[in-house]
Amino acid sequence: MELKVIARIQSPFSGKFGIPRQSGRVPQIRSRVVFESAYRNPDALRGLEGFSHLWLIWQFSEAVTEGWSPTVRPPRLGGNRRMGVFATRSPYRPNPLGLSCVKIEKIVSDAKDGPYVEVSGADLLNGTPIYDIKPYLPAADCIPDATGGFADPLSDYRLSVEDPDGILNVLPAQDGEWICALLAEDPRPAYQQDPQRVYAFECGEYRIAFRVEESRAILCEVSKKTT
Repeated sequence: MELKVIARIQSPFSGKFGIPRQSGRVPQIRSRVVFESAYRNPDALRGLEGFSHLWLIWQFSEAVTEGWSPTVRPPRLGGNRRMGVFATRSPYRPNPLGLSCVKIEKIVSDAKDGPYVEVSGADLLNGTPIYDIKPYLPAADCIPDATGGFADPLSDYRLSVEDPDGILNVLPAQDGEWICALLAEDPRPAYQQDPQRVYAFECGEYRIAFRVEESRAILCEVSKKTT
C-alpha cells in the first residue's frame, strides 16, 4: 500500500528536543495542518467545523530506520528498562507512524494556503508529514475506565517551574505561559539527572535554557533565536 502525504504540520518546534512527549499535554501550543495542493479542497473539510478534536496520523520522519527491534527503552522509565515496542509509543517501530489527538481551534478557508486547520496541543516537529486526519468521536474514542499499564504512574508527572531572575516578566504573557508549560513536562532524557547541567532547545522565535534540580525546572535564559 502506498501512503500519500495529505498535509504537513506547521509547528513552532524546529528540533526534537523540547517537543511534548504526548499530544494535548501543552494545549497552549498552536500549530497548523496545511494540506498539500492536491488535497486543498474546501469540500474535503465539509462538516469538520462541528467537531472539537482531530486525530492526526503522521510519520516519525526523523526516526526512519532500517529494520526494527522488538523492545525499546521508554525515556520516562529512565532509559534502562526495556518494554515491547508494541506496548509503547516509541518512534522506532516497524512502521514509523504517530497518532496524536489535537483540538481544533479554527478552520481557515480564506488564506493563500487554505483551507488549513489551526490546532492546539500538537506534539509534532515542524514539517512532519501527515497521512490522514479523522474526527475524534467522544462516544467511541473516550473510554473512562481504560488502564494505561506501566505508563499510568507517570501520567501526572510534572515539574514545578521557577524563574529566579524574572526572565518571563519581560515577555508577552502568553509566551511565558507556554514556556512554563513546556518546562513542566521535563524535556530532558530521564536518565540525565545532573542538577548543574544546562539544557537548551528552540521553540518558535525563542531559545530556552533551563536546568533541573530535584522536581524543579529552573529557567536560566530565554533569548530570541539568531537567524
